[in-house]
Amino acid sequence: MNELDVPNLTDRQDRDDKLNIDHKNLKSSHNREQNFKQSVPKVLLVGYNGANNTGSEARLISIIKDVRAVLGPDVCITIPTLNEKNLRRYIKEEANLKIVPIPSIFFFALKKLVKEHDLVLLVEGSCYMDTWTSALLWAFLWTTKCANSSKIPCIAYSVDAGDLSPLNKFLVKREASKTDLIITRTKLAADKLKNIGVTAPIKNTADSAFTFQKDDNDETIIQDIWTKESLPKPEKSVVGFAVVDFYLWPVVIRPWGKSKDRYKWPYYFSRSKKRAKKSDDLSARWAALADKIIEKHGKSIALICMEELDEPLALNIIGKMQHSENAHIFTSNEFNTSQMTGILQGLELLITSRYHAAVLSLESPVPQIAVAHDPRLKGLYNELGIDKEYLFDYRLENAGKIVWDKVEKQADDLLGNPKKINNKLKQGYSQHLMGAEKNRQLLKEFLIERGWEVRP
Repeated sequence: MNELDVPNLTDRQDRDDKLNIDHKNLKSSHNREQNFKQSVPKVLLVGYNGANNTGSEARLISIIKDVRAVLGPDVCITIPTLNEKNLRRYIKEEANLKIVPIPSIFFFALKKLVKEHDLVLLVEGSCYMDTWTSALLWAFLWTTKCANSSKIPCIAYSVDAGDLSPLNKFLVKREASKTDLIITRTKLAADKLKNIGVTAPIKNTADSAFTFQKDDNDETIIQDIWTKESLPKPEKSVVGFAVVDFYLWPVVIRPWGKSKDRYKWPYYFSRSKKRAKKSDDLSARWAALADKIIEKHGKSIALICMEELDEPLALNIIGKMQHSENAHIFTSNEFNTSQMTGILQGLELLITSRYHAAVLSLESPVPQIAVAHDPRLKGLYNELGIDKEYLFDYRLENAGKIVWDKVEKQADDLLGNPKKINNKLKQGYSQHLMGAEKNRQLLKEFLIERGWEVRP
């Protein structure tokens, strides 16, 4: 054998090894399909589960219904969570629905869970953004990467895209492109992903929470609570503030920090003296607006905490109000999704920094104004046709008096003429409900294309 034969044999061996590996992967994929057809499918729902967040709860409940409607009531569903106790408040574990706690350092746990399932759904609305924390974004991208490596279909299910650092834009472009299907809840989100360079198939519909329906006995909950708590009755009804402390975020990864700033180790809120001062100023602005509405219109104020993390800000607002006896806090820590939806739909006017407060109030339809801090409300309000007049970007308005003067003016206008945008809200709700119902159809079509058996 001459020297020239060595590399040839080596190359041939490399090719044979590669063919063997490819054959094994193909066989493994074929076996997975065969095993799936002979057993109940297993679906993994990865999201911001167990955070006492009304929007996430509404989405998760609605998506579970979608999965069961497509794959049948016996489909096996697994929901990973960092907070098992909170998740059990609104999700009942059953023989075919499992709640699985995972550690804060989630990489190995998520990889293991992905391999154990036949389908992965990313169910967090704020999927492709780092507004809250890069760690959450990385969890979804890691899940996608693991699913792609294991040849397991992965869908981002009615999600959003928002602000991203240069590094995270690169990671989203690289990893989100490995998703088998991305369904966005707004056209703005779909456009953002395409502009970043994501090459996965993208469809835009509407948020899954639009299909959530409250219980009939929660229809009058806000009036019932107002009476039960012996609160002063407003002349007509209640104005709601769905507030967010913009200066807690993003959550950052640190090996240590102050216990009061710890979300869950190693994740800490972005706190500093400067941020604390801005948070206090934000409370004062909300408090001043609340007092003016009470004095000028004889309303009472419902401070709505869509997530329990909003409670400290709400308490600070009440502490700064001159007419605090006319205000009451409603928190997701106390009320379930149906009750919170009933509270939102019982308002005369909503001023919101929370995306899902806008979504869940829309069925009534409640006139609303947004004080936004990221693109999510912008996408929704643009589609409703009310962004030019009723959306104020807190970042662009310099966070000063000017934004609150504009909000007060529009609040006066809508309280004086509550039906001014009624038709736009009604039409918007109908369109978004149809879009949300389309999510289920897209899931069904996706699975049919891959040979899955689905319900008619």
